[in-house]
Amino acid sequence: MSVVSVSMPDELLNRIDQFAEDHGYTGRSEVIREASRNLLGEFQDKELEDRELMGVVTVLFDYETTNVEEKMMHLRHEHESLVASNFHSHVGGHHCMELFVLEGTLDDISTFVGKVRATQDTLTVDYSVTPVDDFGPLADMD
Repeated sequence: MSVVSVSMPDELLNRIDQFAEDHGYTGRSEVIREASRNLLGEFQDKELEDRELMGVVTVLFDYETTNVEEKMMHLRHEHESLVASNFHSHVGGHHCMELFVLEGTLDDISTFVGKVRATQDTLTVDYSVTPVDDFGPLADMD
């Protein structure tokens, strides 16, 4: 098995170590391997391929110490045909939440979520994906 060196903040490393201990993992390598497998498998759901989907992506960041808001604006414009709606809100003392409603294919939504996750200084990125034809008038056509 190959050995890989990964840089991460001490706080995240401490959380990984605590998670490993709390959940019976043999160590941080096992946690990171499982997290990697899960991340890589997230958008490989065969039931979602070739379907029109709706996705909701929520991003939380600290607006005082970063330029994440500007990066989110650039992503919104770069993926203008995918982003059906976008909402920005201030949360707490110095945090912001950016919410994106997406309409598109699994590949398009996966690409967008990947770019959001790769944005440095985001605190959390959550998302959900729902087939559009699972509800409403389109569902009755089957």
